[in-house]
Amino acid sequence: MRSRSIIAAAIAVTALGACAQKADRVQATYTSTVLYENLTCEQLVREGWTVSNRAHAAAGKQNRHRVEDEVAITAGVLVFWPALFFTHGNDATTAEVAQLKGEMQAIEAASRAKNCGIVFNRA
Repeated sequence: MRSRSIIAAAIAVTALGACAQKADRVQATYTSTVLYENLTCEQLVREGWTVSNRAHAAAGKQNRHRVEDEVAITAGVLVFWPALFFTHGNDATTAEVAQLKGEMQAIEAASRAKNCGIVFNRA
């Protein structure tokens, strides 16, 4: 019986590595500031709002995937192993979060280069 517990624990640890990352742990993908260099400060503010709103929505989806993965893994390890096939892992949503984070960094850099004085709050 003890060996079953050890095997279940090993599977759980391995499976948790397949979970989607929390959105705040996703690293930004590099985005060049060239895309934003010709924008005015006002346009940078609007672009920042747009990208920020998209990033917020993508982060929410990413975090939902994380919770769904944790539930599927728990169910898979404890009750029904085929549930392990229903995890998201790091997928297109993770890539979208990374891309949007990179875009925000590029917008912030363009804003600083133009001395726009825009304050980007991070929640």
